Amino acid sequence: MKAKKIFYCTECGNETVRWAGQCPACGAWNTVVEQPDKPARRTEVRSGGIRPRKARPISELSEDEEVRFPTGMGELDRVLGGGAVRGALVLIGGAPGIGKSTLMLQICGKLCEFSKVLYVSGEESERQIKLRAKRLRVEHENLYVVSETALGDVLECVDEEKPDILIVDSIQTLYKEGLDSTAGSVSQVRECALSLMRVAKERNITVFVIGHVNKEGGLAGPRVLEHMVDCVLYFEGDKHTSYRILRAAKNRFGATNEIGVFEMRDAGLSEVRDPSEILLSGRPTDVPGTCVTCIMEGARPVLAEIQALVATCPGGNPRRTSNGFDYNRAAMLLAVLEKRGGLRVSAFDAYLNIVGGLWVEEPAADLAAVLALASSYLDRAVSGDLAAVGEVGLTGELRSVDRLEQRVAEIHRLGFRQCVVPARRAERLREFPGLRLLPAKNIGEAIRAALGQRE
Repeated sequence: MKAKKIFYCTECGNETVRWAGQCPACGAWNTVVEQPDKPARRTEVRSGGIRPRKARPISELSEDEEVRFPTGMGELDRVLGGGAVRGALVLIGGAPGIGKSTLMLQICGKLCEFSKVLYVSGEESERQIKLRAKRLRVEHENLYVVSETALGDVLECVDEEKPDILIVDSIQTLYKEGLDSTAGSVSQVRECALSLMRVAKERNITVFVIGHVNKEGGLAGPRVLEHMVDCVLYFEGDKHTSYRILRAAKNRFGATNEIGVFEMRDAGLSEVRDPSEILLSGRPTDVPGTCVTCIMEGARPVLAEIQALVATCPGGNPRRTSNGFDYNRAAMLLAVLEKRGGLRVSAFDAYLNIVGGLWVEEPAADLAAVLALASSYLDRAVSGDLAAVGEVGLTGELRSVDRLEQRVAEIHRLGFRQCVVPARRAERLREFPGLRLLPAKNIGEAIRAALGQRE
């Protein structure tokens, strides 16, 4: 019986039994191609050979105390959940030139102190890696480097060297022999990632895989790639600025709401221990349209500056733009500000921006966004020593947020002297010397508390 042909989309990896000019899943044109025939599965001779694994009760499985190990970069360990895990497959994605290869080569300096590391590069020659390692001051006898793109040769090198940690830069450059598609295609990325996953699980090798992102900002290749790996990390930041943010989109061994902050310097990436102070450096004071809030990135409180600009609309259709802040939530806050705050912002253009490349998702930043918008509309500056934390409801009321006392403590640590908080929680907060709490029940009271004293 003849096997049925399978077609797949080179953009999203969707499989169909018929060819089509347009992919029914992602809508891309001329991306559906025929999948090559898979090689016949090899029949293993089990008599006297390798026998299949037997299932064991979970109570008989032992816990290894050294499952986690430090990478030498505290910010990376924070995002990973306390360190790397042996036998894990970690995918690190980011735009080209953002610093992924630098981060991986930099951690080799610490990893080589207790482990054997094999660094596989398909984008650079061995001489180029040597020059970059010299610049980063990473030289150790336990660091092995090979420039190879054929997956079979990479696996042979793993058999010969038997490393404890394998770094692949990048997954888009690897190709598996026997597949007709080119390196970087959906089938190649999927098969290569599957082979690396087997290596990680069967040999208890920690594998770091670097992947590039496409123009939409997602990892290049099939979505199944993110499902196969144990951890997906995104390296974000503007190439024109020196700061980088590492965040986890998936982590089977830890939380996904932690971030790591780095600064790109001549000698490589430097950890930023206090991101709040860095993000607020250079903040303008006594300028309308800016307010500081405190957001939680995992267990870490981070102060963020929210800037707003409310300008006269030259036409009859006001424009709304937000950067780092959810667009729909910004539109809702503008509506609440007009209906409950009495400010006619619907006839003006409104722009909202989070300074430092952060993306604010939690509602604790609502109050600071409203105060920044009101400050720009009234052309009256919020005091430079004032911060605001609170969620704004549709009726204009201020609602409390989780871990409010921890947020206020971070605001106090950085020298702020005033903080607008929801009135319902103000009485239960402990006192902070030198910090005056300004309780407010709704946005009207909050605007008067933050801007009224400057009349």
